Amino acid sequence: MNRLARAIAVCCTASLLSLAPPTAGATQAPYDKQLMRLAEILGSVHFLRRLCGEEGEAWRGQMEALLEAEAPTDERRAQLVASFNHGYRSFANIYTQCTEHAVAAIERYMAEGEELASDIVLHYGN
Repeated sequence: MNRLARAIAVCCTASLLSLAPPTAGATQAPYDKQLMRLAEILGSVHFLRRLCGEEGEAWRGQMEALLEAEAPTDERRAQLVASFNHGYRSFANIYTQCTEHAVAAIERYMAEGEELASDIVLHYGN
């Protein structure tokens, strides 16, 4: 399991166990901006890694695990899914084959995603 997947797994576990969901009437958790960015990164990595030869649905699976752990409202779930899809489509509109730039983007997004997942747990987990 690579570092981003492990960081997301930790984030999901922390979300299940200790991150405070939005309170009644609140529309956002304090970490929503970071979580939306993480969802976008997962979509981007899902597209790029498959473009560069990775088989399977590992990154979509990570997104599903994140959604399950968060147990968001329908509106919030739609926002997270839209962020994932935006990340996917952003690269799908640019890349039709794996290139050096695509590989570099994967590396940058993996590092950013790992950092986001770790920061969410560090600042909002128990």
